[in-house]
Amino acid sequence: MDQVAKLAGVAKGTIYTFFKTKEELFNEIIENLINVMKERAEKAIHSQDSFFDNLHRALFEVLEFRKEHHLTLKLSQEVREIGTEKAKGALDWFEAEILLFIERYLQSAIAKGKIVPCDPRKTAFVMLHLYIALVFDWEENEEPLSSQEVAELLERYLVFGLKPRVGE
Repeated sequence: MDQVAKLAGVAKGTIYTFFKTKEELFNEIIENLINVMKERAEKAIHSQDSFFDNLHRALFEVLEFRKEHHLTLKLSQEVREIGTEKAKGALDWFEAEILLFIERYLQSAIAKGKIVPCDPRKTAFVMLHLYIALVFDWEENEEPLSSQEVAELLERYLVFGLKPRVGE
C-alpha cells in the first residue's frame, strides 16, 4: 500500500478511503487490466476481414498486452517461481476472460455462418493454447515465429486441418 500511495502521489490513508484491503485494490487493478485488454482485442476485429484474420489479430493483441504490462509479467514470474495463490488466481482470472472473449467471438461467427458449428468453449480453449504454444512455448528452444508464420500455422491447423485433400 505504501508503494501504491507513493506512485499515486497521495497519503496511504487516501488509498484506504477507496480500498479497504490490499486484496480489494489488487482485484481492482486486475479488473482494469482485463478491461483494457478486452478493448484492445475488440479494436483488432474489423468487420470486413475474415474470421481467422480477426482472431489472429485479437489473440496477438491479447498476448502482446500481457507481455507489455509489467504486472502480468510479474504475476507470471511469481506463479512460476513461488506459486503464490493470489498471483495464480489473477492469472486464472485473466485467462478465463480471454477464453470467454474467444468463446463469444466463436458464437457470433457460428450464428453468422462464418464457421461451422462447434463447441465454442472447447474450441476457444484449443485456439488460445495453440496460439500460446506457437508464440511463447516455441520460442523457448527455437527461433521465434513471425506473426505471419503463426497466422499460417493457425490457418493450417484450424481452417484446413492436416488431412490431405483430393487433388493435392
